[in-house]
Amino acid sequence: MSQALKRTPLFPLYEKYGAKIIDFGGWELPVQFTSILDEHKAVRERAGLFDVSHMGEVDVKGKDALAYIQKLVTNDVAKLVDGKALYSPMCYPDGGTVDDLLVYRYNEEHYLIVINAANIDKDVEWMKQNLEGEVTLENISPQVSQLALQGPLAEKVLQKLTDTDLSEIAFFHFKTDVNLNGIKGLVSRTGYTGEDGFEIYLSNEDAPKLWDIILEAGKDEEVLPCGLGARDTLRFEAKLPLYGQELSKDISPIEAGIGFFVKLDKGDFIGRDALALQKANGAPRKLVGIEMIERGIPRTHYPVYIGEELIGEVTTGTQSPTLKKNLGLALIKSEHAAIGTEVWVEIRNKKVKAEVVKSPFYKRGN
Repeated sequence: MSQALKRTPLFPLYEKYGAKIIDFGGWELPVQFTSILDEHKAVRERAGLFDVSHMGEVDVKGKDALAYIQKLVTNDVAKLVDGKALYSPMCYPDGGTVDDLLVYRYNEEHYLIVINAANIDKDVEWMKQNLEGEVTLENISPQVSQLALQGPLAEKVLQKLTDTDLSEIAFFHFKTDVNLNGIKGLVSRTGYTGEDGFEIYLSNEDAPKLWDIILEAGKDEEVLPCGLGARDTLRFEAKLPLYGQELSKDISPIEAGIGFFVKLDKGDFIGRDALALQKANGAPRKLVGIEMIERGIPRTHYPVYIGEELIGEVTTGTQSPTLKKNLGLALIKSEHAAIGTEVWVEIRNKKVKAEVVKSPFYKRGN
């Protein structure tokens, strides 16, 4: 008997907004409401609202909380101050990636760790296995919903609902107990689209109400409800990795091009030795951007060749809605990663010409 798909507290609203539902890592989630292209464009030009309540949240408390999280993740959590967040990979001893996550610091002895939906059980198990010192760990995912309002007009729309001056929340900072039209939530200036925007953590019972309120408040700005399809094309253009594609237990943060978030000088952490070797000697593989020269769209797992030599595979690929080009991210042997290198992507048993290009494909403001 197959396991029943999980649903977020917003599931009852999906039908009202015309969602097309898919199975995403064991969750019944909207892939789109109107169309992926319309939703993508809304986020790049105006604002879009996402239900990301499937994401996982782990509460970490105790006098050794900082030391414990420092050991667990590759980025330097000691640099955080109260009300600030950071992004970090979390690795296995061999340098492979357990997950990529966000760490929010309430105070020196209290943190919130936000993890990927498909990895919740695995991550929590890993965190428990490596528990040290005076620390308590609580998986609060079932009690927490999360909405993401993303796009250049996100602040303008959300500001209509609160007396808190949102312009005071800097990028990767957050405020707790923000009152949004009578609903309390943690509001952070973070996101996964390459645009400005906010992520709001709140109670399950309040989430559907706030969803309606935000869309009503954003009517004049033509804010659209958005699904996983646009979430994927937006993060892809900005080269933000997706676990299971650009990152995995077999792909290190160095290979995935996010070595910046591996801080070797912070002291010991799980995977440090393996990652230090990769940083010193160069990783054997590198994540690159590719653009198709001949017709065809590169898709996840399509093989990439130079001549007869298999040099890697596509991790994500699509027709970029913003740039109208057939683009991909590919994990290939480092010696072939130079910009301008001609490669061939095998699409339906036919090798199609492409070239290595600069990435991210999209940066805000250009």
